[in-house]
Amino acid sequence: MPRAHGEAVLSATLRNRAEDFIVEELPGFEPSGEGEHLLLTLEKRGMNTAFVARRLAEWAGIDERGIGYAGLKDRHAVTRQRFSVHLPRRQAPPLGALEHGSENEALRVLDHAWHARKLPRGGLAGNRFVLVLRDVVGAPAAIEARLATLAGRGVPNYFGEQRFGRGGDNLHAALSMFAGRRVGREQRTMLLSSARSALFNRVLAARVAAGCWDRPLDGEAWMLDGSRSVFGPEPFTEVLAGRLAAFDIHPSGPLWGRGALRSTGEAARMELEAMAPAPGDALRDGLERAGLKQERRALRLRPEELSWRWLEPDCLELAFSLPAGTYATTVLAELGDVVDVATRR
Repeated sequence: MPRAHGEAVLSATLRNRAEDFIVEELPGFEPSGEGEHLLLTLEKRGMNTAFVARRLAEWAGIDERGIGYAGLKDRHAVTRQRFSVHLPRRQAPPLGALEHGSENEALRVLDHAWHARKLPRGGLAGNRFVLVLRDVVGAPAAIEARLATLAGRGVPNYFGEQRFGRGGDNLHAALSMFAGRRVGREQRTMLLSSARSALFNRVLAARVAAGCWDRPLDGEAWMLDGSRSVFGPEPFTEVLAGRLAAFDIHPSGPLWGRGALRSTGEAARMELEAMAPAPGDALRDGLERAGLKQERRALRLRPEELSWRWLEPDCLELAFSLPAGTYATTVLAELGDVVDVATRR
């Protein structure tokens, strides 16, 4: 995807070790203190979310469908996230039986409380990241200047490459599904999401290339920051300009489905042209036949509380928060070429 802020200012490696990628969920609500779902905050290392969910089901002696979590977290990281465990009789096995530690894997209970409902997907406010880039090559002054730009102006809100599978396998599988191949329910959901994300990224890439990813076009549909609320198109006024500058609203792009585009004019024309090249028509047709409805996503993302420090001359630590559904890799991409070592193993 094209960068919004110019050529790369560094090359580096990421996730040389699990501790180089720390992510902590920012909770979207406080526990109710009562109910039949045990809400656990766990710290894990060397385990993905699905593995921990299976372990929790075995520990509790329940079906895995009784386990809830807000988002998926990678195993090549140290992550802190919530899980819910359905225990109708409010009788939990000893929490100590969950904990485990070894050179390659670790699981620790940080907190627990009772709650009235199962933890839903997306039930978080966002994520806080602490990332360590190693083998950094680049001028420190240029790197820090770019980081200051990202803090002040934000980055294009691309979907990360992990949404598409290794080598884009999810997109190939989505096209096969649209052509008639049967898939399981969970895989279907993933493939539909991948197809939508690919079309959105095309639109955003076109607007980045045109220099209008963070400014309005005629017929713009606006998204309210921190929500899914969309309004417009409407004339661009000084009031809207002030809200745009304050990151209260963002230009938006389509998450394809049935129905008319919310955007009109120049914005709609650019969206349709960007999605047109093959296999765009097949992806759009498949999403419509699957019954998805038109939605929107903000084109712009600002990392909150972005800070950095040099641990060594070639080792840079970054810390920032992002809202749910966005990707730390989109922030790193605006710095330069960052190789994720974990994906090469």
